[in-house]
Amino acid sequence: MSGILTYTAIEEIPKIRDDLRATFKTGVTRSLEWRKRQLYQLARLAQNEAEAISDAMTRDFAKPRFEVIVAELAAVVRYALESAEKLEEWAQPERPDVPDFQRSWNPTIYKVPKGTVLIISPWNYPVVLTLQPLVGAIAAGCCAVLKPSEAVPHFSGLLAKLVPKYLDTSAYRVINGAIPETTKILELQWDHIFYTGNGRVARIVASAAAKHLTPCSLELGGKSPVVVDAAYDMELAAKRILWGKCNNAGQICVAPDYILVPRQKQDELVRGFEKAYKCFFPNGALDDAHYGGIVNDFHFKRLSAMLDRSQGEKVGGVFEGRRDPERRRFEPVIVKGVNENDSLLEEEIFGPVLPIVAVDSLDEAIGFINARPHPLVLYAFTEDPTVKERLINETQSGGIAFNDTFQHLAVAELPFSGIGESGYGYQFLRYSFDAFTHLRSSVDIPKCEESNLSLRYPPHKPEAYQILGSAMNIRIPE
Repeated sequence: MSGILTYTAIEEIPKIRDDLRATFKTGVTRSLEWRKRQLYQLARLAQNEAEAISDAMTRDFAKPRFEVIVAELAAVVRYALESAEKLEEWAQPERPDVPDFQRSWNPTIYKVPKGTVLIISPWNYPVVLTLQPLVGAIAAGCCAVLKPSEAVPHFSGLLAKLVPKYLDTSAYRVINGAIPETTKILELQWDHIFYTGNGRVARIVASAAAKHLTPCSLELGGKSPVVVDAAYDMELAAKRILWGKCNNAGQICVAPDYILVPRQKQDELVRGFEKAYKCFFPNGALDDAHYGGIVNDFHFKRLSAMLDRSQGEKVGGVFEGRRDPERRRFEPVIVKGVNENDSLLEEEIFGPVLPIVAVDSLDEAIGFINARPHPLVLYAFTEDPTVKERLINETQSGGIAFNDTFQHLAVAELPFSGIGESGYGYQFLRYSFDAFTHLRSSVDIPKCEESNLSLRYPPHKPEAYQILGSAMNIRIPE
């Protein structure tokens, strides 16, 4: 138990998993109507408990109410309702197009739930990063354990109270705790694990899952770069980049992590940042209610040490860079003239510090990106089709977004995923449903097909080779 959050007893954890597996075996979650009711209840949770959830997150790390409502709760409502609306379409068995001679076999793909799943979520966007995967699990017909982060104890404690109030507790449970409780959870066999967090813990999760051959979705992060074309409007680019960086004080996996800008345009871009900052926070961000705090002392000290070791030039003027350790308030900081070995480029920043790296060509920018692990998203501000095409074809990232930050998350019909170090496994709406769904292939061979199948039985005659092995005689194009 922490001072605020009551941890689940370790000896209860296997029983919780076993209870959910017993529920799954009854078949209750296979009913589409039952799934829809649970999705509607999840939407009601997000709507009805908005104030309580917002208050909990304010107490945990001063997260602005606007961000909680718009970026988290509203998204959950939308995902839940749209998933319920489209559930019958998604769950419908598919009949693939097959050659004429196989049509009587009734080839079918059934969409079946994987079983009892585990969702481990982080602290930075705890509502949407817990409940969005849950939407997919419910829609797919799975039972699920939610393991929210102990770093946001007010939210995680509230979630443990709200889930039983709105959802069927025979199918959905919350387990709270820290490393010992999570270790026990990962000792158990699950039918899918959905983890959102950092790469270090993801390796632990994936290793534990591998012992049971459990499939995983790993939504991680990394250093998401921003490429700014010399011909683009520097003022608009700065405004949109700074907005993305200030969301949740930069504590989000898709935050702009560093900027690559033509050397001759660096100072113009900085002036754009200064103008945007004055507009967003006329009195500075330190005490502004629209700007969040750092989640805990560890991350505050980590960010401070990373910034203090930087050899880049900290932009002054309106960017005062004030810090308040007691309240864990950390104003946005722009650092220009950063070199490739700087402390700000060592690891994902995950905070309100934005380094600018000056480059002399697009080739140099692409080489800089490709010399590092694949990011979760690559941002680029350009209207040049050639530049766009080169970035699409010559780099790798989970996603690529042109001329804005964050807005790719607003299009839930697009798959969201990392690649390599930034994770794997797709999510959002249909893709979340698919993540928790097993495609079960089926054929049903009628008795009347026996004459057509006779060639497969030994002893094999020459015509068996000619007919059944006919692909061996297909001409291959030059």
